Amino acid sequence: MTDRTGIFAGDDPFDIARAWLEEAVRTEPNDPNAIALATVDGDGLPDVRMVLLKDIEGQGADGAFVFYTNFESAKGLQIDETGVAAFVMHWKSLRRQIRVRGHVSRVESEVADAYYASRALQSRIGAWASHQSRPLESRAALMAEVAKQGINLGLRPRRPDHWGGYRIRPVQIEFWADGAFRLHDRFQWRRRNSAKEGSNMVGGSASAGETLWRVRRLSP
Repeated sequence: MTDRTGIFAGDDPFDIARAWLEEAVRTEPNDPNAIALATVDGDGLPDVRMVLLKDIEGQGADGAFVFYTNFESAKGLQIDETGVAAFVMHWKSLRRQIRVRGHVSRVESEVADAYYASRALQSRIGAWASHQSRPLESRAALMAEVAKQGINLGLRPRRPDHWGGYRIRPVQIEFWADGAFRLHDRFQWRRRNSAKEGSNMVGGSASAGETLWRVRRLSP
């Protein structure tokens, strides 16, 4: 058991993450849903970039974090090869961060279609025009391709096959809050390997969250 209270209290890490993000929406100057997404290539060399988190789904075993991108980008190819990723979401205004590590899969086509349709028309056309992560002759060439695709696709372009969403199902989530003199508060939620491990908890009265996750305070 841990001494979690206040902003760390709760039986489900996805509920806590949503609460923190909702608070950040009110305090961050822009992009409160920005995450630094880390992937790794086939040689084990890490790669990282900023993307926008678009959804925190569900609770418990069904919980996940969702973002969208070009499947043929560097991150898309790396994820498809390794099936894993990690990210950190940091808010300077709150002096907090959330760290996530987990397994990654593509979201269902109908889910990606719905999100794609909600985007601005220019962004939908841009998904067709940009060959993400590949060499580009010039910005003028990119804008020419955007104009070409805009004419060809019209006002209701369909989602391109090379673009969609990824769902990160965490095996580990850490909630971090700044403390005086660098004595920060850190709580790690780590997915248990089996139902048996959860049922063998000392005390015998674990909550649903504690059965699925092992929650520990970490040293700063």
